[in-house]
Amino acid sequence: MNVLITGGAGYIGSHCNRYFNEKNIHTVVLDDLSDGHEEAVVAGKFIKGNFGDKNFVKEILRNEKIDAVIHFAAFASVPDSVSRPDRYYRNNVSNMINLLDAMHECDVKYIVFSSSAATFGEPVYTPIDEKHPQSPINPYGMTKLIGEKILLDYEKAYGIHSCAFRYFNASGCSSDAKIGEAHSPESHLIPLVIRAALYGKAKLKVFGDDYSTRDGSCVRDYVHVEDLAEAHYLGLKYIVEHHCSEQFNLGSQNGFTVLEIIKAFEKVSGLKVPYEIVGRRAGDPAVLVASNQKAKNLLGWELKKSSLEEIITTAFQWEKNKKY
Repeated sequence: MNVLITGGAGYIGSHCNRYFNEKNIHTVVLDDLSDGHEEAVVAGKFIKGNFGDKNFVKEILRNEKIDAVIHFAAFASVPDSVSRPDRYYRNNVSNMINLLDAMHECDVKYIVFSSSAATFGEPVYTPIDEKHPQSPINPYGMTKLIGEKILLDYEKAYGIHSCAFRYFNASGCSSDAKIGEAHSPESHLIPLVIRAALYGKAKLKVFGDDYSTRDGSCVRDYVHVEDLAEAHYLGLKYIVEHHCSEQFNLGSQNGFTVLEIIKAFEKVSGLKVPYEIVGRRAGDPAVLVASNQKAKNLLGWELKKSSLEEIITTAFQWEKNKKY
């Protein structure tokens, strides 16, 4: 099988690309490097370019004899989407339509879509399962929900089968520290905790300590990025074998508070994390935890690396030795 991975030079995409190659699947990574890093493409073939350029993508699909697409190439910052919604609708929606049109015209019938927990908005209940109402509260979440709806319509009209994965918190880095998390600016909690302890330039901000949680700080659900990579392999395999479309929430079904993450890092590293409690951020729910029962039942997905200790250890090793 030949697979095109859009955004495959990014954080989750690069781990997915490596995993697919370990499964002896030939990959072609398409990335414009606006957020990704070419050094992260440690396997497969790399092509620099825009996934929204339909004719360019059609050329790749035909020349590389592509059988399926894994689509990671989206803008993914909630605050940025609020201040610049045009950028998100253009890239995450319009360019995705161009990608799907290229697939249709080249008779490529399978796509795995990187969706988001942001499609759910404020949680009505937890753990959040696939039946939970989807009511996004920001443009980023809305563009991901629109993407899911487009996929269902393209299946009805053109027979393109899809697997949509709604991530909660991707975390950790490769076990050998060769690829990892390198966002600019960084907004994810675990790398911010590590950087505060290692470099101490500024205290880590903990947004609120007055939530109805174990210690007053927010609870979030963390899954190791290599477990997410395996889910993409299993998801593609499932829709190819069953000629169907499905949607899955990818979480651990457990959550940790911000303060628990800080304490866990201090235990693993022996370092102290300088932090300060500041006011809540608008729109931050107290608890965001996913049910993963559907992924377990249909895909046989198992969490192999998502213990908090392994997540933090691999992220710490990457930060100390990062290559890009």
